[in-house]
Amino acid sequence: MKVLLVEINPYVPISLPISLGYLAAVLQREGHRAEILNVGEGTDLSPRSFLGLLEEVRPQLVGFSIYQRNILHVKGLARAVKEFDPSIRVILGGPQATFMPSEALSVLPHIDFLCRGEGEVVILHVVRTLEEGSLDRPVPGTLTRLAADLWEEGPPVEAPQDLDAYPSPFLEDLFDLEGLEEAILLTSRGCPYSCIFCYTPRAFGRSIRYHSIERVCEEMTWLNRRGIDRFWLADPSFSFHRERTERLLERLLHRRIRGRIWLETRADLMDEDLARLMTRAGVRQVAFGLESASERVLRGLGKGISLSHIERAVRTALRHGMEVELFSQYGLPGERFEDAMATLRFVKRCVPIKGNTNAQQMRLYFGTPLQERHRRFGIHPLEEKRPPYLSIGVRYETEWMKVEEIHRIRDLWRSASLDGGKRLVS
Repeated sequence: MKVLLVEINPYVPISLPISLGYLAAVLQREGHRAEILNVGEGTDLSPRSFLGLLEEVRPQLVGFSIYQRNILHVKGLARAVKEFDPSIRVILGGPQATFMPSEALSVLPHIDFLCRGEGEVVILHVVRTLEEGSLDRPVPGTLTRLAADLWEEGPPVEAPQDLDAYPSPFLEDLFDLEGLEEAILLTSRGCPYSCIFCYTPRAFGRSIRYHSIERVCEEMTWLNRRGIDRFWLADPSFSFHRERTERLLERLLHRRIRGRIWLETRADLMDEDLARLMTRAGVRQVAFGLESASERVLRGLGKGISLSHIERAVRTALRHGMEVELFSQYGLPGERFEDAMATLRFVKRCVPIKGNTNAQQMRLYFGTPLQERHRRFGIHPLEEKRPPYLSIGVRYETEWMKVEEIHRIRDLWRSASLDGGKRLVS
């Protein structure tokens, strides 16, 4: 079967679509043909060129990665797919699809499936069903459209515990690396923590699964041979398993892998020994989730972390020569304007405000406790009615900050930014 996979992020520079790469790799292993269309800032894509791609590929299935920020673009492209050939099936996957309300299909007439489980497993179920030629029952791992006004949830799917069960999109040579200076890799998936603003723990069952250390090293070595030595390790909880983390970093040293590495970890997992080893292994930038410099606000977020952890981790990383980025948010539950200002002052004292250190307003996404119980957390949406494919996002105020104050703190962050408030990925 021919499958077209689409990543569209028109507001940011193009980056490696690692998730779609995994999907393409499992499809290719099963004998299918998968093409990836990667659209970013500056990508030359017009309605005519998109239709030309459909004419060239002639896919039987088109998959889109969707987020709150690109859903309207995806709606338009999905409509174009169906107008080109109504027999082509369209599936939406990614963070916005996993917990999107089922009634969203009532206003997404060009969508046939919402992916509810791990994409690599789900897409093979979808392809096999389409090859059988019948959609008389819901496909496992999806919300399936069975008729124009009828859709049904399929049974859940089980993902492999060992991530090496999935072929490597790098080792299978599935990416066009031309013009890319950095590669995104995953050494693990999942997160065991319970931050109320995050969808990841629920999506992965509050657990972490891993690639083998040898698999990670093989991928980085492969990339080194093709001239890439900047790596974004996109694990949500990179150093959760301390012994594995040390073995991985030591193996990078032993294999003499050239790397300038960006990664994120929890501040309470950083210490002198780990920082020393990270620096030796090529970690040049490390990001910590600060969220707020108010201990009271932090306690309400479910992070289980304190400001003292952050301060100690920042000092340790800087002392060992790493650049530090601090992720922070405003518009948080329990946060007053003075609390938000304290966060801005704290960050300015610690690190330059650029890249990922530029703060952003908290987003309320499907699958998070904040979205599902927003009134309990003091969140008041600006609109009571919205399309069911959209979560609250940033369209809210809180019991502690009116929308005007939220916008004011946004503008103060932008004024303090060294790069104009432009958030960069690593």
